[in-house]
Amino acid sequence: MVRFTTALGIALVVLGVGAYVLTSAVSVTALIPAFVGVPLLVCAAVARSASRRRAALAVAVAIAVLGALGSSMNAFRIGEAIAGTAQRPSAVWVSAIMFVLLVAYVVVGVRALLRSRSAPAA
Repeated sequence: MVRFTTALGIALVVLGVGAYVLTSAVSVTALIPAFVGVPLLVCAAVARSASRRRAALAVAVAIAVLGALGSSMNAFRIGEAIAGTAQRPSAVWVSAIMFVLLVAYVVVGVRALLRSRSAPAA
């Protein structure tokens, strides 16, 4: 799960920086995926310690839930972006990608946390 958290954090930072650069650095809001990815990378770094792993991953899942909720507003406008009627189509696409990545992470993360809770202590 630590590797997945690291990979997701890197993917979100790349997505945010890429969106910022591709939109000609017009708005700092294009960096929102990076603003979610950096705390996930911090959680992944903390989770490398076995004694702090579960707590760090729980915080990472909480950050992912908040990020998914925040990106859902634009993500559900994907139909407008496909039809070409969205006011900011790049924001809709970035939000949709971020939403899908974070929801997948939340599902996998919750399952991993529940599995670790039911596992016998070593």
